Amino acid sequence: MSGRLLEMNLPRFPLLKDEEMRALIKRAQSGDTEARDRLVNCNLKLVFNLVQRFQNRGYEMEDLFQIGTIGLMKAIDKFDLSYDVKFSTYAVPMIVGEIRRFLRDDSPVKVSRSLKEAAYRIQMVKEQLTAKLGREPSVGEIADELGCRREEVVTAMEAAQTPTSIYETLHQDDGDPIFILDQLSSEEDGENPWLDTLAIKELLIKLPERDRKIILWRFFEDLTQSEVAQRLNISQVQVSRLERQALKKLKQLASNDS
Repeated sequence: MSGRLLEMNLPRFPLLKDEEMRALIKRAQSGDTEARDRLVNCNLKLVFNLVQRFQNRGYEMEDLFQIGTIGLMKAIDKFDLSYDVKFSTYAVPMIVGEIRRFLRDDSPVKVSRSLKEAAYRIQMVKEQLTAKLGREPSVGEIADELGCRREEVVTAMEAAQTPTSIYETLHQDDGDPIFILDQLSSEEDGENPWLDTLAIKELLIKLPERDRKIILWRFFEDLTQSEVAQRLNISQVQVSRLERQALKKLKQLASNDS
């Protein structure tokens, strides 16, 4: 652990005794910035130890450390000196809570609170079983430990995954970097037709239901206008007119988004 502390260039300060801690907190809450700085510096090791619980979440350790330090400063400001508890006992949940809020609010994909809580419980059980079994547990073993179905475990675990950018670098040597996007291209259909298709489908969501169906059936399922007419129980002429209108709307949406 000391090696990791050195890597992050954390300042070395001695641990404070409880009486000294309380005296500094009293001064800090009265506006003494020097006392506040000393409290923060002497508790950075505590923050670092807590931050390590959140490794492999897709975030840099230094970023989570900064968030944890914010939690520490909040604990200094809010600690009630009349409580008969150690400052560290009060600060730990404040620091951990600040990091969890950051992870929850910073997620690019919005996931329900219940799923996030389930994912957190699963992660805790997974770590416990890994230590107990000496290997990574299976989905079934996690489900048995939690008393739930395997499908629930898989759903929560997938919801907690951090999305990967298509522009994330896979490999780079002396030449240009290779992105995930490069590996998804299709030699048969052109450079990146799937990306264009994805963009079109996102626009289709904004169309009225009937217009969306006509576009999907005509250009994604290759149905003829007559086949579409049969599905909608209207004439082929009507389909032709509706198709032109839908394409015009789609073009306008694309222009607005560009």
